[in-house]
Amino acid sequence: MAEIRTLIVDDQPDIRLLVRTVINLANEGLSVVGEAASGSEALAQVEECNPLVIILDEMMPEMSGLETARHIRSRRPAQLMVLCSAYLDEEVIARAREVGIDAWLSKDDVHKLPTLLHALAGAGGHL
Repeated sequence: MAEIRTLIVDDQPDIRLLVRTVINLANEGLSVVGEAASGSEALAQVEECNPLVIILDEMMPEMSGLETARHIRSRRPAQLMVLCSAYLDEEVIARAREVGIDAWLSKDDVHKLPTLLHALAGAGGHL
């Protein structure tokens, strides 16, 4: 299986560290190719990093994860994206679907991220 290259987008450095650590410790063909502290940083890095999956936080200053996803989707229609947020309710999930987010995960379940990334990549983005 090809390497699953990820870009982590979260305004909190400790959460980026946690997500990176979970991915690195999984050691299952997963890698972190970039990190961004904001939606605008993510937009600037996407082409350079060329991630297979972008992991987005929802609640970020200036541009939310869903707004960032909307911009990314307009540039890269096939980009795989996961919303990893502490604020997942039915409304957020419905908006995530509308924007084209492929999967979502509560930050409480970040330990499940490697399994989700493999499932998403293996399913071609259709979970």
